[in-house]
Amino acid sequence: MNNENNLQEQNRSNIVTINRNTKKPVTTAKKKRLKNVGLFTLFVGPVFLAFTIIVLVPFFTGIYYSFTDWNGITGQIKWVGLDNFKYLFTEDKQFQESFLLTTKYTIVAIVLTNLIGFGLALLVTQMLKTRNILRTVFFMPNLLGGLLLGFIWQFIFVRGFASLGELTGIPLFELAWLGDANTAFWGIVIVSVWQGAGYIMIIYIAALQNVPQELIEAAKIDGANKWQILRHITMPLVAPAVTICLFLTTASSFKIFDANLSLTNGGPFKSTEMLALNIYTEAFVNNRYGIGEAKALIFFLVVATISVLQVTLSKKKEVES
Repeated sequence: MNNENNLQEQNRSNIVTINRNTKKPVTTAKKKRLKNVGLFTLFVGPVFLAFTIIVLVPFFTGIYYSFTDWNGITGQIKWVGLDNFKYLFTEDKQFQESFLLTTKYTIVAIVLTNLIGFGLALLVTQMLKTRNILRTVFFMPNLLGGLLLGFIWQFIFVRGFASLGELTGIPLFELAWLGDANTAFWGIVIVSVWQGAGYIMIIYIAALQNVPQELIEAAKIDGANKWQILRHITMPLVAPAVTICLFLTTASSFKIFDANLSLTNGGPFKSTEMLALNIYTEAFVNNRYGIGEAKALIFFLVVATISVLQVTLSKKKEVES
């Protein structure tokens, strides 16, 4: 009997020991998970809350307003369904013209900004004594705000070019740059490219500096000229930077607002009114907030679709190269 009792007590003590040993890892793992959740909430929580308040809530609220006739002021909101979208595609000619003008501007700005930015990057990565100064000078326009930059260039186009035209008689300076639809469009392009090329240059510089010099030296030994090296070695290796720069210039060009507002304000006679300025005018000047939100929703879908397609196609070319 005593032996049986001793065996039972020993078994019980073994069971208790096993339970304690099994509970320890479970408790430790649980505490670790709680600690990770707490740290995640501490660091990500405030950012996510701010993102929700500033971005998500206005975004989904705007989607709701795009199906209403709200004027942005009164508390009376009437659900109109797809009427706003039907109006945009059938009656609002100014919206359609602004969309086409923005598309034209985007294509021109993307090509010129990337070509000039890449050219500047090639220049300042050469063995020049003044390359650091040149990098600073080329990047400085990007530090100026869009509105301020627009007003500076407005003075240059209106007063500066007129004075140079009187002194030199060069026809280029005698043009009414902001008074004619064609020249005003190119005025906006000049300002935007002048501001954005320096920023794109920095990205291309980083990519060019990562190109292995051994490949370039080997190509020179094999008799390749500068154009062949650029085309067959440099360009394929900087393809990821091209993808990034195309994405950035596509998004920024479609969303141009400040330079358009400060330079021409859509004039003359709304001939240079880009899509973002058209949306702003519709919502906050004409007090047709519902239609303005409908335009903004279409604008978002178009920019998102083009950006995704551009990145996808660029990535495929990277793989091929």
